[in-house]
Amino acid sequence: MSTEKKIALVTGANRGIGFEICRQLGRKGLRVILTARKVDAGAKAAGLLESEGLEVEFRQLDVTDVKSIDACAKSIDRDIGRLDVLVNNAGIMLDSSKRGESIFQADADLVRDTFDVNTLGPLMVTKSLLPLMRRNDYGRIVNVSSGMGQLSEMDGGYPGYRISKTALNAVTVILARELEGTNIKANSVCPGWVRTDMGGDKAPRMPEQGADTIVWLATLPEDGPSGGFFRDRRRIDW
Repeated sequence: MSTEKKIALVTGANRGIGFEICRQLGRKGLRVILTARKVDAGAKAAGLLESEGLEVEFRQLDVTDVKSIDACAKSIDRDIGRLDVLVNNAGIMLDSSKRGESIFQADADLVRDTFDVNTLGPLMVTKSLLPLMRRNDYGRIVNVSSGMGQLSEMDGGYPGYRISKTALNAVTVILARELEGTNIKANSVCPGWVRTDMGGDKAPRMPEQGADTIVWLATLPEDGPSGGFFRDRRRIDW
């Protein structure tokens, strides 16, 4: 495998938007590390993309397990020596059922579990992998958020999911500010309502559309934005 290519890692990538992100990055000529919590599902997904002629490999990564995160980072450091792109895509919506839909009925465990995956997961993954970007002063960090986390358009319902995505946007801004003066950029993205296991079959967008702005942010030029929130390649309000 060529070490000249940009190296990208995508979390939660065995299906849905994450899988399509890997496909689109691969088609752009990046070497892609597809990660997933479940080994069988992740390996199968990577194999499908490899069969399309793309340079994709699988590595196990559970974003809620610090030992798993550190093991993945160490293996990339050992085998490749750098990382150029990180897409924090892994996410859950546990309060999509009746349980916990109203903030007055919010279940503490449900909110906590959602926060662990959607907010702390990206933070811990980024913290562990950032040294591999600093090594060459190049990095593109994309946090897959949601319009449901916009304070400017906040509505009721789905408290665990909304709170976790609002907090993820805060992580993005803090990262961008602390990375000022480097060639490492951090942005949030709302992919829209996408037809996935989470979005359901009534969603108007296909994964290809949902992945587009994410891939755009993952391959920004040096004069590209950092510390923003985007949908359809346009900046949106927090």
